[in-house]
Amino acid sequence: MDQKLLQQLEEKYRQLGENPEAYLKGLLEAKPITYWDYVELETLLSLQRPRTEYKDETIFIMYHQITELTLKLILHELEQITGDTAFDPTKIIQKIRRIIRYTDMLITSYDVMREGMDCDDYNAFRMALTPASGFQSVQFRYIELHCTPLLNLVNENDKSELPQNPTAEDYFRNIYWRNAGYDRKTGNTKLTLRLFEEKYLNKLISLAKGLEGNTLQDKLIKIKGSLPENLRLALRDFDRLYNIKWPLVHLRTAGHYLDSKGTTKAATGGSKWKRYLHPQYQQRRFFPNLWSAEEKANWGTYI
Repeated sequence: MDQKLLQQLEEKYRQLGENPEAYLKGLLEAKPITYWDYVELETLLSLQRPRTEYKDETIFIMYHQITELTLKLILHELEQITGDTAFDPTKIIQKIRRIIRYTDMLITSYDVMREGMDCDDYNAFRMALTPASGFQSVQFRYIELHCTPLLNLVNENDKSELPQNPTAEDYFRNIYWRNAGYDRKTGNTKLTLRLFEEKYLNKLISLAKGLEGNTLQDKLIKIKGSLPENLRLALRDFDRLYNIKWPLVHLRTAGHYLDSKGTTKAATGGSKWKRYLHPQYQQRRFFPNLWSAEEKANWGTYI
């Protein structure tokens, strides 16, 4: 065995205050790692549990599981960006390009949803999923909170409802996605939103408070001078893909099933899905300072 390598191993464990011999003896007993154990293949393939007898429901489940894993890839990069006290534009551009690649995966994967399921079967088995909704994806919310301050997640119409010095709780009472399940006129909250907030609202508020002044947008504002052009363009590309193109593809795919045969069907969560999904209504932007007034006015009318 390479003596230098052995010395390095011994030094590694001594620096940890551990006995190197114990770890080397452990290696003698350890089984060789396999691909299926490393990626937890059997567990992964056992996580599809349809609620009906329709075969295409399995496709629906797997598609959303793949989406959640892709969102986790995006979040993984954003956590590194916001958690780093330094802000190296060269490293950031690398991570933003990774995020763009993952967002492209989300966009192109919608072909699986649009072309990969029988329309009649989908409209039958989806009723067994009520009141579950993709709206309840908490990772989607985590990504938003890492990208931009809470103020940017409140619609222009609802900003007037904020007090003069809003707290995180005030922002969350008026955050854009609540409009999908809360009727501001009657005060009624749909079950989909109520269950989501019961499980995640406190976690979301805590995360937002921890990220205050340290979101990706906050870090951009703190940069002295202008952004490097390649970084500026990459950030605009991510904002456009995530907040315009992906919602529009989602909207068109939903329309393929919910507007079929001349009848508009309700979403499983009960939201007004056309209005909720269309970026022209939501006007969600992570980096508003990177867009012109004209571009903001036409938000969602181009991709």
